[in-house]
Amino acid sequence: MKKYYDADVDWSHIAGKTVAVIGYGSQGRAQAANLRDSGLAVIVGVRPGRSFEAASCDGFSTMPVADAVRKADILAMLVPDESAAEIFRRDMLPWLHDGQTLVFAHGFNIHYGQIVPPPNVDVVMVAPKGVGPQVRRLYLEDSGVASLVAVHQDVTGSAKQTALAFAKGIGSARSVIMESTFADETETDLFGEQTVICGGVVNLMKAAYDTLVAAGYEPEMAYYECMHELKLVVDLLYEGGFTKMHDSVSKTAGYGGLTRGPRVVGPKTRAAMQEILAEIQSGAFAREWLLENQVNRPQYTALVRQEKESELERVGTAVRRIISDGK
Repeated sequence: MKKYYDADVDWSHIAGKTVAVIGYGSQGRAQAANLRDSGLAVIVGVRPGRSFEAASCDGFSTMPVADAVRKADILAMLVPDESAAEIFRRDMLPWLHDGQTLVFAHGFNIHYGQIVPPPNVDVVMVAPKGVGPQVRRLYLEDSGVASLVAVHQDVTGSAKQTALAFAKGIGSARSVIMESTFADETETDLFGEQTVICGGVVNLMKAAYDTLVAAGYEPEMAYYECMHELKLVVDLLYEGGFTKMHDSVSKTAGYGGLTRGPRVVGPKTRAAMQEILAEIQSGAFAREWLLENQVNRPQYTALVRQEKESELERVGTAVRRIISDGK
């Protein structure tokens, strides 16, 4: 994987250009602020509502998406995956013109063919490997979140240079910019979300909590052991990998994890991961999610409600309140 740093990026490819940030959620707000602080002219394209008001309060020139498209040289698509295609077709496509650059923060809609750009614009990806607040916080600390960059369509001959400069503008060149593809970013991102970050770890915690409670242990104890303390270990892993974790935890914990962990995540789990990856690679998951959105997300809404109303969530709320009150 090719890597780029601050000295590798030619800022002239983006200097003096106007960037339209389309959408003003977590990533939109962070990237707009970073790009402005890096010296670029930034406008925000968003429909009337809370996001419009927030962008205006933050001092941005805020306008309907179509107006932003007509005025900008670079268009940063920072709207949710599930609504991006409709916004693109309705509010952007009719007003795109020669020489513009479309910047995506995630490859989903391009990779799965939900957005088909016209042939007269550059299409690139700058995907920060962190949530919006982290993108902003690290920038303010003179650091940055690493980003993946990729080129889908290079009309001008300088699409890659524009992507690298955009990544520099949000702070990523202070950390590292890594070259990838829309396909690789999309498939690995979805896989990580489903098997680890939002899926595997969450369900592992729930199963461990249920096991302890069913065995008669106090719910608060189960919460502390199976959920609350996870942050301590994740911080160690983030800072120094498995080495720092094993150097920091007790030998009892390390031995137990090394010898028992493979029994929890064994052959059946690995087989399930292969199936999930195949669903992502084939587009089956994307089709399922897009259809779920077409019928107003009934399964997603029910599952989220079930999580919010669970005993584990009630216990967690109580524990967090106790911790907060004690500070």
